[in-house]
Amino acid sequence: MIHDVISAVYKEDYKIEITFDNGEKGVMDFSKYLNRGGVFKRFKDITFFRNFEVNTELGILTWQNEIDIAPETLYTETTGNPLPDWMEVNKPNKSLQRTARKGARRR
Repeated sequence: MIHDVISAVYKEDYKIEITFDNGEKGVMDFSKYLNRGGVFKRFKDITFFRNFEVNTELGILTWQNEIDIAPETLYTETTGNPLPDWMEVNKPNKSLQRTARKGARRR
């Protein structure tokens, strides 16, 4: 399940405390985004970084409606809860594995 961001408070440096619609909250350190390049280069300007807002319609944290980070990523990183199964990149898809095994047996 994806939880919406309902509030966010700047703490210090590149840290923001985020509260979700289920009441859970935590502090996320965004400093790792500083070296990602692309749109995240803008985070190097701390004034820009501190100028975030919560888009309550979408349940996301956004910077000037140009940059946002998926709420499921924010939730996972602030609460320590795992990503939903459908988002796990390295987790094998069991239905695909079954299909592959069936195809191998037919040969």
